[in-house]
Amino acid sequence: MSGFFLDLTDEQRTVRDWVHGFAADVVRPAAAEWDEREDTPWPIIEEAAAIGLYGFESLAEMFGDPTGITLQLANEELFWGDAGIGMALFGTSLAVAGIFAAGTPDQLAEWVPQCFGDANAPRVAAFCVSEPGAGSDVSALRTRARYDEAKDEWVLGGQKAWITNGGIAAVHVVVASVDPELGSRGQAAFVVPPGTAGLTGGRKIRKLGLRASHTADVFLDDVRVPGHCLLGGRERLERRLARAREGGRAKGQAAMATFEVSRPTVGAQALGIARAAHEYALEYAKGREAFGRPIIENQAIAFPLADLRTEIDAVRLLIWRAAWMARTERPFHAAEGSMSKLRAGELAVAATEKAIQILGGAGYSRDHPVERMYRDGKIYTIFEGTSEIQRLVIARAISGHPIR
Repeated sequence: MSGFFLDLTDEQRTVRDWVHGFAADVVRPAAAEWDEREDTPWPIIEEAAAIGLYGFESLAEMFGDPTGITLQLANEELFWGDAGIGMALFGTSLAVAGIFAAGTPDQLAEWVPQCFGDANAPRVAAFCVSEPGAGSDVSALRTRARYDEAKDEWVLGGQKAWITNGGIAAVHVVVASVDPELGSRGQAAFVVPPGTAGLTGGRKIRKLGLRASHTADVFLDDVRVPGHCLLGGRERLERRLARAREGGRAKGQAAMATFEVSRPTVGAQALGIARAAHEYALEYAKGREAFGRPIIENQAIAFPLADLRTEIDAVRLLIWRAAWMARTERPFHAAEGSMSKLRAGELAVAATEKAIQILGGAGYSRDHPVERMYRDGKIYTIFEGTSEIQRLVIARAISGHPIR
């Protein structure tokens, strides 16, 4: 008789503790430096690759957990260490999620290892969806893909915006419109292999937070890729387009399928930031004295910390539920993936803001890491679907109405 358990397995605890150790010993000591430098932390990526933390094998092992939880544990611990460096390490996984969501087994075997490189020469990958005029509105993408039958090549043209690892990636996974009249139902995902002519990256965008993670625009000027770089293959694409043209429900929209897979993981990243801020503020409050006693003894300090701890544990359960549902192919009837991302992102903002308030003037300075955590946490109510978009998705799911 099967039961319901919340205890982690030995394997899950091992991965959690392994990543936590790397975050504590390697990531945290370097966090302030790479935030100031606003540069990709290649030495840390190389160190992670050398121990097997960054690479196809470790990601496959984490994703292979039938509960779906191990990947979330790893993300929470790594981003507890530092979100900027964490994104530099885990940004590649979004491109991998794009390949996984739309690709065939042969395409997974061919392209996913190339996303990471190897321990001697690690690489990064990029998932390219957002555009200057189409952020949350995925149906409005203007990047086009046309098929050159004579050469069995796809020709991509357009501009992508706010792309993690854009331009410095070995592999770019690009979502483009094949049939613009069908909106998001007429889109497909393509792999742009390393060194492909016509793909260039813009300048690195200077950001409020996640400064160690490279973000840039990507330009595609008649980029030609072999026919087999269409994820899922042409036959599957033609069947999907035919259903859409006949008014049927299209399955596996290129961008949304990836976001459904990644939302709990993005939520776990935000949770790691929130937990780090809470732990730091709690320890500070226990040691800081005012009016002759530790400030933790004041309800005005203790109650918000109690509320944050309660919310952290509740959000973790939302993330685990969504990850388990996605891994076991349970349908998201109430947009459970969006729920996890929404609450985690808003918790990251609330927890880091409260941590600064508890530290007072000290928290506003760069002498304490909560200032950096605050800057890093804000993006989680914006990227991978804003909080407003998540609420829209949830409202549509629970009501069955086309809420605008």
